[in-house]
Amino acid sequence: MADGKKKEVKKETGLGLTFKKEENFGEWYSEVVVNGEMIEYYDISGCYILRPWSMSIWETMQAFFDVEIKKIKIKNCYFPLFVSSSVLEKEKDHIEGFAPEVAWVTKSGKSDLEVPIAIRPTSETVMYPYFSKWIRGHRDLPLKLNQWCNVVRWEFSNPTPFIRSREFLWQEGHTAFATKQEADEEVLQILELYRRIYEEFLAIPVIKGKKSEMEKFAGGLYTTSVEAFIPNTGRGIQGATSHCLGQNFAKMFEINFENEKGEKGMAWQNSWAYSTRTIGVMVMVHGDDKGLVLPPKVASVQVIVVPVPYKDADTQGIFDACAATVDTLCEAGIRAEADFRENYSPGWKYSHWEMKGVPLRIEIGPKDLANNQVRAVRRDNAAKVDISRDSLMEKVKDMLDGIQRRLFDAAKQKRDACIKVVKTWDEFKEALSQRKMILAPWCDEEEVERDVKERTRGEMGAAKSLCSPFDQPELPEVDLETGTLESSIPQNSVIVSE
Repeated sequence: MADGKKKEVKKETGLGLTFKKEENFGEWYSEVVVNGEMIEYYDISGCYILRPWSMSIWETMQAFFDVEIKKIKIKNCYFPLFVSSSVLEKEKDHIEGFAPEVAWVTKSGKSDLEVPIAIRPTSETVMYPYFSKWIRGHRDLPLKLNQWCNVVRWEFSNPTPFIRSREFLWQEGHTAFATKQEADEEVLQILELYRRIYEEFLAIPVIKGKKSEMEKFAGGLYTTSVEAFIPNTGRGIQGATSHCLGQNFAKMFEINFENEKGEKGMAWQNSWAYSTRTIGVMVMVHGDDKGLVLPPKVASVQVIVVPVPYKDADTQGIFDACAATVDTLCEAGIRAEADFRENYSPGWKYSHWEMKGVPLRIEIGPKDLANNQVRAVRRDNAAKVDISRDSLMEKVKDMLDGIQRRLFDAAKQKRDACIKVVKTWDEFKEALSQRKMILAPWCDEEEVERDVKERTRGEMGAAKSLCSPFDQPELPEVDLETGTLESSIPQNSVIVSE
């Protein structure tokens, strides 16, 4: 049995969660993603089945992002999953960063392959030999491609659904320009789209910034990212990255072009990606002790309608009212379904759909039928309100908008409460022990960053810089000789977490 596989096998549980989010976050998360029907564990460690409940969330984000990148003339393509060892190893700095994670195909049937073939951990080395073939002159630029695909990264410990898996889905954009200015502009364009995915769709606040030299993409010029934070673990999490690769890959793969003056030049390149990790971050941030809590914008079912017939009630009339309610909501563009299963009680259904995180539940019983109304119950705060059927569409839309806003506001409030501004090493250590997201002055020197990692290494890992935020705070400058604070001026600061 593979290492780690035994502890991954999850037993089926009854309705409801065994673990509390505040008490055992890891086990709580594992329960939520399985009981909420997001994933199913597979018989290969680190690989997971994405069930329709999670796949629909991915499709919603994909639909948004695909339209937006096409607005800036990025075209979709597809490159093979396999890459030859000679090509993969051509860019040494790049492959060194991925070497432990590369999976290799070494056999075909019972025969050994003459030359092992790698499975892509990312596609720079897969795509760029063909960029050099397709780019000859300035009229071939910019070349802007994106592919929706899977990648495989094999070597790691402690696999976690969505967050850390051996195979995952993502998009990866790869673009080439004649000038650095064009590349720089696109890096930030794409980063803004990633911010919108997290904040507008998943209702998760993120910080946009630039990675340190130690944390940047291997072989690239610089890396920008959106960083989220999980208050329950006290850890930051990289949400998505947009890299300027500079001309390093162009040099290795001879991606050259002739400009208008007939002069030779090397292309400037970018790559950028976000993955199904987004779904895991959403679960971790919003979920509670009842299960998933889905933001309405990404929920495949925004409203679940549950009939509540009592003894001697007009059951058929209640069922008809539920069906009509679903029709009315669907016609208004709201994703609604009814639960007509007769082998489960209304109370069981309430718990089931709460576990799956449906934003709004509508109940229709005899009293509601008689009063031409429905009862609406919010998943985020359990608030209940009776709504006249005459104003159903308007009220439901307002409630869904309100849930989306409240989820973001609540997540931002929790995140902001965890941010600690520090100015001294003692304050840094104290904030780290309290599992805070630290905002600290930063010299951006690799030697210092390595020293901080070593000095903070412990059971939970070591302090790690997330990014230098683009939105820099006003921090007092310190006189290094006297240790006194001088005038308040902008200073390069870095976000750090354990």
